[in-house]
Amino acid sequence: MDIRIGNGYDVHRFAENRELWLCGVKVDHTLGLLGHSDADVAIHALCDALLGALSLRDIGYHFPDTDPAYKGADSRVLLARVVEMIHQRGYEISNADITIIAQRPKLLPYIPQMIDTLASIMHIASDRISVKATTSERLGFTGREEGIAAQASALLIHP
Repeated sequence: MDIRIGNGYDVHRFAENRELWLCGVKVDHTLGLLGHSDADVAIHALCDALLGALSLRDIGYHFPDTDPAYKGADSRVLLARVVEMIHQRGYEISNADITIIAQRPKLLPYIPQMIDTLASIMHIASDRISVKATTSERLGFTGREEGIAAQASALLIHP
């Protein structure tokens, strides 16, 4: 069995008049994240982890912010395309682990829906996805509530 591990990281700054999307779920907050797409920092980190596991570069390579086709893009669609790339190469997603770093908003109530959303897109059982949220103890840009960061790891298998 061929096993591949990938890691991803992304960050977006807060902006007014934007919706906040994390792991494909709309989160109630006074600010959203700034980006060319919907700026779902967690899905972007996950895409980078999945792509990295197969040495397929990163999300910016496949869905560049210079391409108007991705202006306002739904990151759930981008993740679905990454999953297709994985399956086309004969791999399956074994599991994924995502950590969202944000001082606010509190994300605990959203985590079950985030896991279910990702599981549906990735075609895996929800018990193979972990979504965690943490603060940075008011340190750095996330602690000052200037934005949100996310990191992800993913394990792919080729049976």
